[in-house]
Amino acid sequence: MALNPHKHPMPVQDPALRAHNFNEVALGYTPEIAFEEAARCLNCKNAPCVQGCPVNIDIPGFISKLKQRDVEGAYKVISASSSLPAVCGRVCPQETQCESKCTMGIKFEPVGIGRLERFAADTHNANPKGETKKPVPNGHRVAVVGSGPSSLTCAGDLAKRGFAVTVFEALHTAGGVLVYGIPEFRLPKRIVASEVEGLKALGVDIQTNVIIGKTLTVDELFEEGYEAVYIGSGAGLPNFMNIPGEALKGVYSANEFLTRSNLMKAYRDEPVTPIMKGGRVAVVGGGNVAMDAARTALRLGAEKVYIVYRRSMQELPARREEVEHAEEEGIDFRLLNNPVEILGYTNPENPRDPRNGCVTGMRCIRMELGEPDAKGRRRPVPVPGSEFTLDVDTVVIAIGTSPNPLIKNTTRGLSVNDHGGIIIDENAMTTREKVYAGGDAVTGAATVISAMGAGKKAAASIEKALLGQ
Repeated sequence: MALNPHKHPMPVQDPALRAHNFNEVALGYTPEIAFEEAARCLNCKNAPCVQGCPVNIDIPGFISKLKQRDVEGAYKVISASSSLPAVCGRVCPQETQCESKCTMGIKFEPVGIGRLERFAADTHNANPKGETKKPVPNGHRVAVVGSGPSSLTCAGDLAKRGFAVTVFEALHTAGGVLVYGIPEFRLPKRIVASEVEGLKALGVDIQTNVIIGKTLTVDELFEEGYEAVYIGSGAGLPNFMNIPGEALKGVYSANEFLTRSNLMKAYRDEPVTPIMKGGRVAVVGGGNVAMDAARTALRLGAEKVYIVYRRSMQELPARREEVEHAEEEGIDFRLLNNPVEILGYTNPENPRDPRNGCVTGMRCIRMELGEPDAKGRRRPVPVPGSEFTLDVDTVVIAIGTSPNPLIKNTTRGLSVNDHGGIIIDENAMTTREKVYAGGDAVTGAATVISAMGAGKKAAASIEKALLGQ
């Protein structure tokens, strides 16, 4: 039987419907589609796909189980390497990692590895088999700061090896960026909650509403008997453009905008935490976070949503799938444009006018691509005399984030680089002995799967240091 040269499409909600609800856009493979997609795998002996996976999942191994229609067996193969399979199957950029190395992809479309991972994880979660057995304790305690993908991976790997692990989360819900940053229509919160419960079943203790650096310091964690500390606190400090008008009412960082919607449920009819609803919205940036903010604004009732990005579509850093979904939903891409000022309303005759200080528009300038910069991307250059005003009443700045300096400022012996990222060695140890770090707290904003890889590496280093292996 000839192999299908094409990856099976992912079933999705109709764009006209999904643009007005927060239900998951991608509906997932049916068993029939999953088994047909698994049959496309060539089971290469050198497994190049595994080399492209930051957490080294045995991809041919789990797909072989699917070929045998052993879905639970496939899940067990995945979960041996990944603590968050249902999450990774949804938000991992497989197209630039495992699938980019797939041998099928040399001549045809690569195998839908991420979609198969999601299928196996979702099937298991819908029908869990038996109770999770807690590993035998080894007598050692480790503290993990933050509960995002890096921290949860580190905690899960350590718990599987018998460590007593406590995760400290600053917010009231565990999950980090998975719950406050990624919208429901891309990653349902029940999926994250299920993964967190799986870690609890392994014995991981998760304490919320604890801000390390305020409630407790790293020094105090050691005083309480923890033998090592892993810092996976992410990069939650938003960057701004430093242009006039960023302090006006109606200007949000993408972090604030998405947190209000995702975590605080501001989209409800009577929200505790308010948010923009309706009007015309400009989202500045071209990454995945910008796509999330723009598509969220649309679902909140915006009549028009723009993506304003200073480079062209070719340089847009967001996942192609997310860009296509945004275009299908009616997001207007204003490429090769850059904001220079956010405009606000002023009524000099009535200082108490509630419209005073509210956004009325955004002045932009057209750009053209010049010579490549240090990263090899062509540098955007302003076109003289090309300024224009975009009629908007809400602006969301989505141009990246940096690590929060709180932990660095309250921890002796911890060094950071010029961008605020914690400095680590090849074993993920910081400049403070027995303090490890990884994920966005080290690299700045990056992908979920790269953060998981960092957490996995740190867990192995902690095990080696504490057990002497």
